Amino acid sequence: MSKVEDAIEKAKEMLPNITPTPPGLKAQSSVHDLKSRLEWGEPGLTILDVRPRDVYNQGHIMGAMEFPIDKLVDLAKNNFESNRDIYVYGASDQETAEAANLLRQAGFNSVSELKGGLDAWKAVAGSTEGVDESLADPGKNAYNVVDNVKNHFERQEIDFEKP
Repeated sequence: MSKVEDAIEKAKEMLPNITPTPPGLKAQSSVHDLKSRLEWGEPGLTILDVRPRDVYNQGHIMGAMEFPIDKLVDLAKNNFESNRDIYVYGASDQETAEAANLLRQAGFNSVSELKGGLDAWKAVAGSTEGVDESLADPGKNAYNVVDNVKNHFERQEIDFEKP
């Protein structure tokens, strides 16, 4: 290598890794993990809601697909490749774990249990849709961008005031 190339390599080694990487898939994920991945803009994932259809229709994570737990494996096999990243949630963490285990036993190797489900998702101001969600009052600060950004950082457990 030339002196210039050597100098460039040496400079690269001295710099911290400034290129962020998207969060990876875990066996159990928090809603923050999923939200971070969605905010990263990574579309290579699927969110499955295994609650009954009437409950799903009332409200669910935006973009989540309704796959009833009794039809979960058949629907998943017909719609996804076994290496697809799948986040699953149900009415309880127990139902979520059961659904995730069914998928893993069926050969899906990239399945994550979304801890806390829809309630936890709403608590971090995650986007939702459904009948109840469309009737919900957006709140007095819904159109105030500064308050929304501050609220987002507070929910992410980041101190907004510090530089």
